[in-house]
Amino acid sequence: MKEELTKYEIARIIGARALQLAQGAPPLIEVQDTSPLEIAETEFKKNVIPLHVVR
Repeated sequence: MKEELTKYEIARIIGARALQLAQGAPPLIEVQDTSPLEIAETEFKKNVIPLHVVR
């Protein structure tokens, strides 16, 4: 069962992952030369980001 995330939770997850990528974490998808934010957004859309929200 997948819970719906709020727009704030989505922004937090993508922002945290973009920061990880900017600091040198390997991307989890095949990428060309794009920004960490774009990579994080694509990873989120493909549901491969290894982060979750604890409420």
